[in-house]
Amino acid sequence: MTARLYPITITRMKLTATVHGRVQNVGYRMFARDAARRLNLGGHVRNLPDGSVYVTATGEEAALRELVRHLERGPHAARVETVECEWSPDATEHSPRPFEVLS
Repeated sequence: MTARLYPITITRMKLTATVHGRVQNVGYRMFARDAARRLNLGGHVRNLPDGSVYVTATGEEAALRELVRHLERGPHAARVETVECEWSPDATEHSPRPFEVLS
């Protein structure tokens, strides 16, 4: 008896998230960068003038969902109130650039 091999479909997605709460001046951007890099995601994180943090990331859907769990928790000094997420297909055909912090 031979085993049947079925193709595994890996869905690449793009996540854009806005994180609200006490998320600036508490190491949140570096926390998000480190989590995204551990998950092999590309993209960036930056502070917004209204006190929130903006994240855009691309990669495997499962890894992005794990990133959202990290964003909801945040670093110890942060107090995350809400994380607004938008999902779309990742239209890029190349490997993502390393995740970085923008000023």
